[in-house]
Amino acid sequence: MRTSSPITPPTVASRRAPLVIRNADDVVRAVDEANAAGDPSQRRRAAYQTLLVTIIALGGVFVDAYDFSSMSIGTIQLRHVFHLSGTQVGEVSAAMAASALLGALIGGYFVDKLGRRRMFSLDLWLLVLAAIGASLAPNLATLVGFRILMGIGVGLDFPVALCFVAEFSDKARRGRFVNSSYANWYLAAILGYGAGWVGYELGAGPSLWRYAVGFGAVPAAILLVLRYRYMLESPLWAAHQGDLNEAARILRRTRSLDVEVDPVAAKTVAATVHARPGAKATAKILFSRRYRKRAILAAVMGCAQSVEYYAVVFYLPVISQLIFGHSLLKALLGGAIFSAVGLLGASVQAWICDRTGIRPLALIGSLLATTALIGIGVGHAEKSVLLEAFMVGLFMVGHTIGPGPQCMAYGTLSFPTIIRGSAVGWTQGMLRVGSVTGFLIFPILQAALGFSATFTTLAVCPFVILVATLLIRWEPIGVDIEKEWTDQQIEVNLTDSAIPLAPVALLS
Repeated sequence: MRTSSPITPPTVASRRAPLVIRNADDVVRAVDEANAAGDPSQRRRAAYQTLLVTIIALGGVFVDAYDFSSMSIGTIQLRHVFHLSGTQVGEVSAAMAASALLGALIGGYFVDKLGRRRMFSLDLWLLVLAAIGASLAPNLATLVGFRILMGIGVGLDFPVALCFVAEFSDKARRGRFVNSSYANWYLAAILGYGAGWVGYELGAGPSLWRYAVGFGAVPAAILLVLRYRYMLESPLWAAHQGDLNEAARILRRTRSLDVEVDPVAAKTVAATVHARPGAKATAKILFSRRYRKRAILAAVMGCAQSVEYYAVVFYLPVISQLIFGHSLLKALLGGAIFSAVGLLGASVQAWICDRTGIRPLALIGSLLATTALIGIGVGHAEKSVLLEAFMVGLFMVGHTIGPGPQCMAYGTLSFPTIIRGSAVGWTQGMLRVGSVTGFLIFPILQAALGFSATFTTLAVCPFVILVATLLIRWEPIGVDIEKEWTDQQIEVNLTDSAIPLAPVALLS
Protein backbone atom coordinates (compact mmCIF):
# COMPACT_ATOMS: atom_id res chain seq x y z
CA MET A 1 0.00 0.00 0.00
CA ARG A 2 1.37 3.42 -0.82
CA THR A 3 1.42 6.05 1.86
CA SER A 4 0.85 9.74 1.46
CA SER A 5 3.67 12.16 2.17
CA PRO A 6 2.26 15.65 2.65
CA ILE A 7 3.82 18.42 0.62
CA THR A 8 5.08 21.14 2.91
CA PRO A 9 3.25 24.45 2.29
CA PRO A 10 5.55 27.23 1.10
CA THR A 11 6.43 29.19 4.25
CA VAL A 12 8.91 32.07 4.37
CA ALA A 13 11.70 29.67 5.28
CA SER A 14 10.83 26.94 2.79
CA ARG A 15 9.33 28.82 -0.13
CA ARG A 16 12.27 27.93 -2.42
CA ALA A 17 12.47 24.30 -1.38
CA PRO A 18 11.39 21.96 -4.16
CA LEU A 19 8.24 19.90 -3.84
CA VAL A 20 9.07 16.25 -3.47
CA ILE A 21 6.75 13.84 -5.33
CA ARG A 22 6.48 10.31 -3.95
CA ASN A 23 3.06 9.17 -5.21
CA ALA A 24 -0.09 10.24 -7.05
CA ASP A 25 -1.50 11.91 -3.93
CA ASP A 26 1.43 14.31 -3.94
CA VAL A 27 0.62 15.21 -7.55
CA VAL A 28 -2.93 16.14 -6.51
CA ARG A 29 -1.59 18.32 -3.70
CA ALA A 30 0.91 19.95 -6.06
CA VAL A 31 -1.95 21.02 -8.38
CA ASP A 32 -3.89 22.44 -5.44
CA GLU A 33 -0.82 24.17 -4.04
CA ALA A 34 0.03 25.84 -7.33
CA ASN A 35 -3.42 27.45 -7.44
CA ALA A 36 -3.12 28.61 -3.83
CA ALA A 37 0.55 29.61 -3.94
CA GLY A 38 1.76 32.65 -2.10
CA ASP A 39 3.64 33.84 -5.17
CA PRO A 40 1.19 35.92 -7.28
CA SER A 41 3.02 35.13 -10.53
CA GLN A 42 2.79 31.41 -9.84
CA ARG A 43 -0.93 31.70 -9.06
CA ARG A 44 -1.48 33.60 -12.30
CA ARG A 45 0.48 30.96 -14.24
CA ALA A 46 -1.59 28.16 -12.69
CA ALA A 47 -4.86 30.01 -13.30
CA TYR A 48 -3.90 30.74 -16.92
CA GLN A 49 -2.93 27.14 -17.59
CA THR A 50 -6.14 25.81 -16.02
CA LEU A 51 -8.21 28.21 -18.12
CA LEU A 52 -6.30 27.29 -21.30
CA VAL A 53 -6.75 23.57 -20.67
CA THR A 54 -10.45 24.09 -19.93
CA ILE A 55 -11.08 26.10 -23.11
CA ILE A 56 -9.21 23.67 -25.37
CA ALA A 57 -10.56 20.56 -23.64
CA LEU A 58 -14.16 21.72 -23.76
CA GLY A 59 -13.83 22.77 -27.38
CA GLY A 60 -15.27 19.43 -28.41
CA VAL A 61 -18.37 20.21 -26.37
CA PHE A 62 -18.56 23.51 -28.26
CA VAL A 63 -18.41 21.69 -31.61
CA ASP A 64 -21.07 19.23 -30.47
CA ALA A 65 -23.39 22.02 -29.35
CA TYR A 66 -22.85 24.00 -32.53
CA ASP A 67 -23.62 20.95 -34.64
CA PHE A 68 -26.69 20.21 -32.55
CA SER A 69 -28.14 23.71 -32.94
CA SER A 70 -27.33 23.85 -36.66
CA MET A 71 -29.06 20.52 -37.24
CA SER A 72 -32.05 21.66 -35.20
CA ILE A 73 -32.31 24.56 -37.65
CA GLY A 74 -32.16 21.99 -40.41
CA THR A 75 -35.13 19.98 -39.13
CA ILE A 76 -37.44 22.46 -40.78
CA GLN A 77 -35.64 22.16 -44.13
CA LEU A 78 -34.77 18.46 -43.97
CA ARG A 79 -38.42 17.50 -44.20
CA HIS A 80 -38.68 19.24 -47.55
CA VAL A 81 -35.24 18.36 -48.98
CA PHE A 82 -35.47 14.62 -48.27
CA HIS A 83 -39.28 14.42 -47.98
CA LEU A 84 -39.22 13.17 -44.38
CA SER A 85 -42.01 12.68 -41.89
CA GLY A 86 -41.62 13.92 -38.32
CA THR A 87 -40.80 10.39 -37.19
CA GLN A 88 -38.09 10.05 -39.83
CA VAL A 89 -36.51 13.33 -38.72
CA GLY A 90 -36.36 11.89 -35.22
CA GLU A 91 -34.74 8.72 -36.56
CA VAL A 92 -32.03 10.72 -38.35
CA SER A 93 -31.26 12.53 -35.11
CA ALA A 94 -31.39 9.34 -33.06
CA ALA A 95 -28.80 7.71 -35.34
CA MET A 96 -26.17 10.18 -34.16
CA ALA A 97 -27.17 9.78 -30.52
CA ALA A 98 -26.98 5.99 -30.80
CA SER A 99 -23.45 6.11 -32.20
CA ALA A 100 -22.50 8.63 -29.50
CA LEU A 101 -23.63 6.04 -26.94
CA LEU A 102 -21.17 3.55 -28.42
CA GLY A 103 -18.41 6.16 -28.62
CA ALA A 104 -18.90 7.21 -24.98
CA LEU A 105 -18.79 3.69 -23.55
CA ILE A 106 -15.77 2.62 -25.62
CA GLY A 107 -14.04 5.98 -25.37
CA GLY A 108 -14.43 6.21 -21.61
CA TYR A 109 -12.66 2.90 -21.11
CA PHE A 110 -9.79 3.71 -23.47
CA VAL A 111 -9.36 7.17 -21.94
CA ASP A 112 -8.48 5.35 -18.72
CA LYS A 113 -6.44 2.66 -20.45
CA LEU A 114 -4.44 4.63 -23.05
CA GLY A 115 -4.38 8.10 -21.54
CA ARG A 116 -6.21 11.37 -21.97
CA ARG A 117 -3.98 12.96 -24.60
CA ARG A 118 -3.93 10.04 -27.04
CA MET A 119 -7.71 10.11 -27.38
CA PHE A 120 -7.90 13.86 -27.80
CA SER A 121 -7.05 14.13 -31.49
CA LEU A 122 -8.93 11.13 -32.86
CA ASP A 123 -12.36 12.48 -31.95
CA LEU A 124 -11.74 15.88 -33.58
CA TRP A 125 -10.66 14.30 -36.86
CA LEU A 126 -13.98 12.47 -36.85
CA LEU A 127 -15.87 15.71 -36.13
CA VAL A 128 -14.17 17.57 -38.99
CA LEU A 129 -14.85 14.81 -41.52
CA ALA A 130 -18.42 14.29 -40.33
CA ALA A 131 -19.34 17.98 -40.51
CA ILE A 132 -18.04 18.34 -44.08
CA GLY A 133 -19.55 15.03 -45.22
CA ALA A 134 -22.99 15.76 -43.75
CA SER A 135 -23.12 19.19 -45.37
CA LEU A 136 -22.41 17.65 -48.78
CA ALA A 137 -24.69 14.61 -48.39
CA PRO A 138 -26.60 14.01 -51.65
CA ASN A 139 -29.16 11.67 -50.09
CA LEU A 140 -30.59 10.56 -46.77
CA ALA A 141 -28.41 7.43 -46.46
CA THR A 142 -25.20 9.45 -46.81
CA LEU A 143 -26.44 12.02 -44.31
CA VAL A 144 -27.23 9.32 -41.74
CA GLY A 145 -23.80 7.74 -42.30
CA PHE A 146 -21.95 10.97 -41.53
CA ARG A 147 -24.25 11.69 -38.58
CA ILE A 148 -23.26 8.30 -37.14
CA LEU A 149 -19.60 9.24 -37.61
CA MET A 150 -20.25 12.56 -35.87
CA GLY A 151 -21.88 10.73 -32.96
CA ILE A 152 -18.86 8.48 -32.46
CA GLY A 153 -16.59 11.53 -32.36
CA VAL A 154 -18.82 13.32 -29.87
CA GLY A 155 -19.09 10.22 -27.71
CA LEU A 156 -15.32 9.84 -27.60
CA ASP A 157 -14.75 13.51 -26.79
CA PHE A 158 -16.80 13.98 -23.62
CA PRO A 159 -14.96 11.52 -21.35
CA VAL A 160 -11.51 12.78 -22.24
CA ALA A 161 -12.51 16.45 -22.08
CA LEU A 162 -14.09 16.27 -18.64
CA CYS A 163 -11.25 14.11 -17.28
CA PHE A 164 -8.72 16.69 -18.46
CA VAL A 165 -10.62 19.55 -16.84
CA ALA A 166 -11.12 17.73 -13.53
CA GLU A 167 -7.48 16.66 -13.29
CA PHE A 168 -5.93 20.01 -14.21
CA SER A 169 -8.09 22.13 -11.86
CA ASP A 170 -7.70 22.49 -8.11
CA LYS A 171 -10.22 21.09 -5.65
CA ALA A 172 -11.56 24.51 -4.62
CA ARG A 173 -12.72 25.35 -8.17
CA ARG A 174 -13.07 21.95 -9.80
CA GLY A 175 -16.86 22.14 -9.93
CA ARG A 176 -16.74 25.53 -11.64
CA PHE A 177 -14.43 24.37 -14.40
CA VAL A 178 -16.26 21.08 -14.99
CA ASN A 179 -19.66 22.78 -15.04
CA SER A 180 -18.45 25.51 -17.38
CA SER A 181 -18.96 22.91 -20.11
CA TYR A 182 -22.66 23.74 -20.05
CA ALA A 183 -22.10 27.48 -20.47
CA ASN A 184 -19.80 26.57 -23.35
CA TRP A 185 -22.65 24.52 -24.85
CA TYR A 186 -25.00 27.49 -24.96
CA LEU A 187 -22.38 29.84 -26.35
CA ALA A 188 -22.00 27.40 -29.22
CA ALA A 189 -25.77 27.06 -29.62
CA ILE A 190 -26.12 30.83 -29.94
CA LEU A 191 -23.33 30.84 -32.52
CA GLY A 192 -25.17 28.09 -34.40
CA TYR A 193 -28.36 30.13 -34.54
CA GLY A 194 -26.32 33.21 -35.44
CA ALA A 195 -24.67 31.38 -38.34
CA GLY A 196 -28.10 30.31 -39.49
CA TRP A 197 -29.30 33.93 -39.38
CA VAL A 198 -26.28 35.10 -41.43
CA GLY A 199 -26.94 32.39 -43.98
CA TYR A 200 -30.60 33.33 -44.08
CA GLU A 201 -29.76 36.99 -44.73
CA LEU A 202 -27.25 36.02 -47.44
CA GLY A 203 -29.95 34.09 -49.24
CA ALA A 204 -28.80 30.50 -48.60
CA GLY A 205 -32.38 29.37 -49.01
CA PRO A 206 -32.98 25.59 -48.95
CA SER A 207 -29.21 25.00 -48.57
CA LEU A 208 -29.03 26.92 -45.28
CA TRP A 209 -28.71 23.77 -43.19
CA ARG A 210 -25.80 22.58 -45.36
CA TYR A 211 -23.81 25.76 -44.83
CA ALA A 212 -24.60 25.80 -41.11
CA VAL A 213 -23.57 22.16 -40.57
CA GLY A 214 -20.46 22.42 -42.76
CA PHE A 215 -19.20 25.48 -40.91
CA GLY A 216 -18.88 23.26 -37.82
CA ALA A 217 -15.69 21.84 -39.37
CA VAL A 218 -13.97 25.22 -38.89
CA PRO A 219 -13.92 25.35 -35.06
CA ALA A 220 -13.17 21.61 -34.98
CA ALA A 221 -10.09 22.09 -37.19
CA ILE A 222 -8.90 25.04 -35.08
CA LEU A 223 -9.24 22.96 -31.93
CA LEU A 224 -7.34 20.12 -33.53
CA VAL A 225 -4.35 22.41 -34.07
CA LEU A 226 -4.57 23.81 -30.53
CA ARG A 227 -4.71 20.35 -28.99
CA TYR A 228 -1.64 19.20 -30.89
CA ARG A 229 0.24 22.32 -29.86
CA TYR A 230 -0.70 22.91 -26.24
CA MET A 231 -2.20 19.83 -24.59
CA LEU A 232 -0.05 17.54 -22.45
CA GLU A 233 -1.01 14.36 -20.65
CA SER A 234 -2.90 14.62 -17.35
CA PRO A 235 -0.23 14.60 -14.60
CA LEU A 236 -2.52 12.63 -12.32
CA TRP A 237 -3.12 9.94 -14.97
CA ALA A 238 0.64 9.69 -15.56
CA ALA A 239 1.26 9.28 -11.84
CA HIS A 240 -1.34 6.53 -11.62
CA GLN A 241 0.53 4.70 -14.39
CA GLY A 242 3.60 4.70 -12.17
CA ASP A 243 5.43 7.42 -14.15
CA LEU A 244 6.15 10.02 -11.48
CA ASN A 245 8.91 11.58 -13.57
CA GLU A 246 6.46 12.31 -16.41
CA ALA A 247 3.95 13.73 -13.91
CA ALA A 248 6.65 16.00 -12.49
CA ARG A 249 7.66 17.15 -15.99
CA ILE A 250 4.07 18.12 -16.75
CA LEU A 251 3.77 20.01 -13.45
CA ARG A 252 6.95 21.96 -14.21
CA ARG A 253 5.69 22.96 -17.67
CA THR A 254 2.10 23.77 -16.74
CA ARG A 255 2.44 25.09 -13.18
CA SER A 256 6.00 26.51 -13.06
CA LEU A 257 6.53 24.37 -9.97
CA ASP A 258 9.95 23.41 -8.63
CA VAL A 259 9.27 19.68 -8.43
CA GLU A 260 11.57 16.79 -7.64
CA VAL A 261 10.78 13.09 -7.66
CA ASP A 262 11.96 10.85 -4.85
CA PRO A 263 14.05 8.29 -6.82
CA VAL A 264 13.29 5.44 -4.43
CA ALA A 265 9.56 6.17 -4.55
CA ALA A 266 9.66 6.43 -8.35
CA LYS A 267 11.12 2.94 -8.65
CA THR A 268 8.70 1.53 -6.08
CA VAL A 269 5.62 3.02 -7.75
CA ALA A 270 6.76 1.94 -11.22
CA ALA A 271 7.35 -1.60 -9.96
CA THR A 272 3.97 -1.98 -8.25
CA VAL A 273 1.79 -0.71 -11.10
CA HIS A 274 1.90 -3.61 -13.54
CA ALA A 275 -1.29 -3.27 -15.58
CA ARG A 276 -4.50 -1.39 -16.04
CA PRO A 277 -7.74 -3.11 -15.00
CA GLY A 278 -9.58 -4.66 -17.91
CA ALA A 279 -13.10 -3.73 -18.94
CA LYS A 280 -14.67 -6.30 -16.61
CA ALA A 281 -12.57 -5.18 -13.65
CA THR A 282 -13.34 -1.52 -14.36
CA ALA A 283 -17.07 -2.28 -14.38
CA LYS A 284 -16.63 -4.17 -11.11
CA ILE A 285 -15.11 -1.10 -9.48
CA LEU A 286 -17.68 1.28 -10.98
CA PHE A 287 -20.60 -0.76 -9.66
CA SER A 288 -19.01 -1.79 -6.37
CA ARG A 289 -20.75 -1.01 -3.12
CA ARG A 290 -18.81 2.21 -2.63
CA TYR A 291 -19.57 3.67 -6.07
CA ARG A 292 -22.80 1.95 -7.10
CA LYS A 293 -25.23 4.60 -5.85
CA ARG A 294 -23.17 7.36 -7.43
CA ALA A 295 -23.18 5.55 -10.77
CA ILE A 296 -26.94 5.00 -10.56
CA LEU A 297 -27.65 8.64 -9.68
CA ALA A 298 -25.46 9.91 -12.53
CA ALA A 299 -27.13 7.48 -14.95
CA VAL A 300 -30.70 8.33 -13.92
CA MET A 301 -30.01 12.04 -14.04
CA GLY A 302 -28.20 11.81 -17.38
CA CYS A 303 -30.83 9.67 -19.08
CA ALA A 304 -33.92 11.50 -17.79
CA GLN A 305 -32.58 15.03 -18.34
CA SER A 306 -31.54 14.03 -21.84
CA VAL A 307 -35.04 12.86 -22.75
CA GLU A 308 -36.55 16.19 -21.75
CA TYR A 309 -33.73 18.31 -23.13
CA TYR A 310 -33.33 16.75 -26.55
CA ALA A 311 -37.07 16.54 -27.02
CA VAL A 312 -37.47 20.23 -26.22
CA VAL A 313 -34.29 21.89 -27.49
CA PHE A 314 -33.78 20.00 -30.74
CA TYR A 315 -37.26 21.11 -31.72
CA LEU A 316 -36.78 24.60 -30.25
CA PRO A 317 -36.97 26.27 -33.69
CA VAL A 318 -40.26 24.45 -34.32
CA ILE A 319 -41.50 25.46 -30.88
CA SER A 320 -40.36 29.04 -31.54
CA GLN A 321 -42.40 29.07 -34.74
CA LEU A 322 -45.46 27.94 -32.82
CA ILE A 323 -44.92 30.74 -30.34
CA PHE A 324 -43.58 33.62 -32.45
CA GLY A 325 -44.80 32.88 -35.96
CA HIS A 326 -44.16 30.62 -38.93
CA SER A 327 -40.98 31.90 -40.53
CA LEU A 328 -37.45 30.53 -40.45
CA LEU A 329 -36.03 33.84 -39.21
CA LYS A 330 -38.39 33.84 -36.22
CA ALA A 331 -37.41 30.25 -35.51
CA LEU A 332 -33.74 31.29 -35.46
CA LEU A 333 -34.37 34.33 -33.29
CA GLY A 334 -36.52 32.34 -30.86
CA GLY A 335 -33.87 29.62 -30.57
CA ALA A 336 -31.17 32.22 -29.93
CA ILE A 337 -33.26 33.98 -27.28
CA PHE A 338 -34.02 30.79 -25.36
CA SER A 339 -30.37 29.71 -25.67
CA ALA A 340 -29.30 33.05 -24.18
CA VAL A 341 -31.55 32.32 -21.19
CA GLY A 342 -29.88 28.91 -20.94
CA LEU A 343 -26.45 30.55 -21.08
CA LEU A 344 -27.39 32.77 -18.13
CA GLY A 345 -28.54 29.81 -16.02
CA ALA A 346 -25.49 27.72 -16.98
CA SER A 347 -23.08 30.54 -16.14
CA VAL A 348 -24.66 31.19 -12.74
CA GLN A 349 -24.59 27.55 -11.65
CA ALA A 350 -20.95 27.13 -12.73
CA TRP A 351 -19.96 30.18 -10.69
CA ILE A 352 -21.69 29.13 -7.47
CA CYS A 353 -21.60 25.31 -7.48
CA ASP A 354 -18.38 25.01 -5.48
CA ARG A 355 -20.05 26.98 -2.68
CA THR A 356 -23.57 25.57 -2.81
CA GLY A 357 -22.73 22.01 -3.84
CA ILE A 358 -24.24 20.38 -6.94
CA ARG A 359 -26.99 18.45 -5.13
CA PRO A 360 -29.03 21.55 -4.11
CA LEU A 361 -28.76 22.87 -7.67
CA ALA A 362 -29.97 19.53 -9.06
CA LEU A 363 -32.98 19.57 -6.72
CA ILE A 364 -33.98 23.16 -7.44
CA GLY A 365 -33.44 22.83 -11.18
CA SER A 366 -35.48 19.61 -11.39
CA LEU A 367 -38.38 21.23 -9.56
CA LEU A 368 -38.33 24.25 -11.88
CA ALA A 369 -38.12 22.05 -14.99
CA THR A 370 -41.07 19.92 -13.83
CA THR A 371 -43.18 23.02 -13.25
CA ALA A 372 -42.12 24.55 -16.57
CA LEU A 373 -42.96 21.52 -18.72
CA ILE A 374 -46.44 21.34 -17.23
CA GLY A 375 -46.75 25.09 -17.71
CA ILE A 376 -45.76 24.86 -21.40
CA GLY A 377 -48.54 22.34 -21.97
CA VAL A 378 -51.08 24.48 -20.10
CA GLY A 379 -50.01 27.65 -21.89
CA HIS A 380 -50.35 26.02 -25.28
CA ALA A 381 -53.77 24.56 -24.40
CA GLU A 382 -54.95 27.98 -23.23
CA LYS A 383 -53.46 29.61 -26.35
CA SER A 384 -51.47 31.95 -24.14
CA VAL A 385 -48.29 32.77 -26.06
CA LEU A 386 -46.97 34.86 -23.16
CA LEU A 387 -47.37 32.03 -20.64
CA GLU A 388 -45.93 29.50 -23.07
CA ALA A 389 -42.87 31.65 -23.81
CA PHE A 390 -42.31 32.32 -20.10
CA MET A 391 -42.49 28.62 -19.28
CA VAL A 392 -40.01 27.71 -22.04
CA GLY A 393 -37.65 30.27 -20.52
CA LEU A 394 -38.27 28.84 -17.04
CA PHE A 395 -37.48 25.37 -18.36
CA MET A 396 -34.18 26.61 -19.78
CA VAL A 397 -33.28 28.14 -16.40
CA GLY A 398 -34.28 25.06 -14.42
CA HIS A 399 -32.56 22.67 -16.76
CA THR A 400 -29.31 24.65 -17.04
CA ILE A 401 -28.83 25.19 -13.29
CA GLY A 402 -29.98 21.69 -12.38
CA PRO A 403 -30.00 18.29 -14.06
CA GLY A 404 -28.34 19.36 -17.33
CA PRO A 405 -24.88 20.22 -16.02
CA GLN A 406 -25.08 18.37 -12.71
CA CYS A 407 -25.44 14.92 -14.28
CA MET A 408 -22.01 15.29 -15.88
CA ALA A 409 -20.61 16.86 -12.70
CA TYR A 410 -21.76 13.81 -10.75
CA GLY A 411 -20.20 11.50 -13.33
CA THR A 412 -16.89 13.39 -13.34
CA LEU A 413 -16.39 14.39 -9.70
CA SER A 414 -17.68 11.29 -7.91
CA PHE A 415 -15.00 8.85 -9.07
CA PRO A 416 -11.19 8.59 -8.79
CA THR A 417 -8.73 8.99 -11.64
CA ILE A 418 -8.32 5.25 -12.06
CA ILE A 419 -11.90 4.90 -13.40
CA ARG A 420 -12.92 8.52 -14.10
CA GLY A 421 -12.92 8.15 -17.87
CA SER A 422 -15.08 5.04 -17.67
CA ALA A 423 -17.44 6.76 -15.21
CA VAL A 424 -17.87 9.76 -17.52
CA GLY A 425 -18.33 7.37 -20.44
CA TRP A 426 -21.01 5.49 -18.49
CA THR A 427 -22.84 8.73 -17.62
CA GLN A 428 -22.51 10.05 -21.16
CA GLY A 429 -23.69 6.70 -22.52
CA MET A 430 -26.84 6.82 -20.39
CA LEU A 431 -27.33 10.42 -21.49
CA ARG A 432 -27.28 9.22 -25.09
CA VAL A 433 -29.85 6.54 -24.27
CA GLY A 434 -32.05 9.39 -23.13
CA SER A 435 -31.35 11.48 -26.21
CA VAL A 436 -32.22 8.57 -28.53
CA THR A 437 -35.45 8.15 -26.59
CA GLY A 438 -36.21 11.87 -26.73
CA PHE A 439 -35.55 12.11 -30.46
CA LEU A 440 -37.79 9.16 -31.17
CA ILE A 441 -40.66 9.71 -28.74
CA PHE A 442 -41.17 13.46 -29.18
CA PRO A 443 -42.56 13.35 -32.75
CA ILE A 444 -44.50 10.17 -31.94
CA LEU A 445 -46.03 11.67 -28.78
CA GLN A 446 -46.77 14.95 -30.52
CA ALA A 447 -48.57 13.14 -33.34
CA ALA A 448 -50.52 10.91 -30.95
CA LEU A 449 -51.26 13.23 -28.02
CA GLY A 450 -50.83 16.74 -29.36
CA PHE A 451 -48.43 19.46 -28.23
CA SER A 452 -49.94 20.18 -24.81
CA ALA A 453 -50.25 16.60 -23.60
CA THR A 454 -46.75 15.80 -24.88
CA PHE A 455 -45.10 18.44 -22.73
CA THR A 456 -47.17 17.56 -19.71
CA THR A 457 -46.02 13.95 -20.13
CA LEU A 458 -42.37 15.01 -20.43
CA ALA A 459 -42.63 16.54 -16.94
CA VAL A 460 -42.20 13.00 -15.61
CA CYS A 461 -38.50 13.19 -16.51
CA PRO A 462 -37.36 15.99 -14.18
CA PHE A 463 -39.69 14.64 -11.49
CA VAL A 464 -37.85 11.29 -11.63
CA ILE A 465 -34.56 13.16 -11.24
CA LEU A 466 -35.96 15.04 -8.26
CA VAL A 467 -36.98 11.80 -6.53
CA ALA A 468 -33.65 10.05 -7.31
CA THR A 469 -31.64 13.00 -5.95
CA LEU A 470 -33.71 13.04 -2.77
CA LEU A 471 -33.23 9.30 -2.25
CA ILE A 472 -29.48 9.18 -3.01
CA ARG A 473 -27.90 11.72 -0.70
CA TRP A 474 -24.51 12.17 -2.31
CA GLU A 475 -22.54 15.41 -2.67
CA PRO A 476 -19.09 15.21 -4.33
CA ILE A 477 -18.14 18.87 -3.80
CA GLY A 478 -15.70 19.10 -0.89
CA VAL A 479 -14.86 15.38 -0.95
CA ASP A 480 -11.27 14.34 -1.68
CA ILE A 481 -12.08 11.51 -4.09
CA GLU A 482 -8.44 10.58 -4.66
CA LYS A 483 -7.72 10.32 -0.93
CA GLU A 484 -10.91 8.30 -0.48
CA TRP A 485 -9.52 5.83 -3.02
CA THR A 486 -6.02 5.75 -1.53
CA ASP A 487 -7.15 5.34 2.07
CA GLN A 488 -8.89 2.06 1.29
CA GLN A 489 -6.53 0.74 -1.35
CA ILE A 490 -5.32 -2.88 -1.23
CA GLU A 491 -3.78 -5.27 -3.70
CA VAL A 492 -6.31 -7.44 -5.48
CA ASN A 493 -6.15 -9.46 -8.66
CA LEU A 494 -8.37 -7.46 -11.04
CA THR A 495 -6.77 -8.74 -14.21
CA ASP A 496 -4.16 -11.44 -14.72
CA SER A 497 -1.74 -9.49 -12.53
CA ALA A 498 -2.03 -8.45 -8.92
CA ILE A 499 -2.12 -4.66 -8.97
CA PRO A 500 -2.87 -2.14 -6.22
CA LEU A 501 -6.17 -0.77 -7.42
CA ALA A 502 -9.21 -1.73 -5.40
CA PRO A 503 -10.40 -0.33 -2.09
CA VAL A 504 -11.44 -2.73 0.66
CA ALA A 505 -15.08 -1.83 0.16
CA LEU A 506 -15.03 -3.34 -3.32
CA LEU A 507 -14.69 -6.81 -1.88
CA SER A 508 -17.50 -6.39 0.64
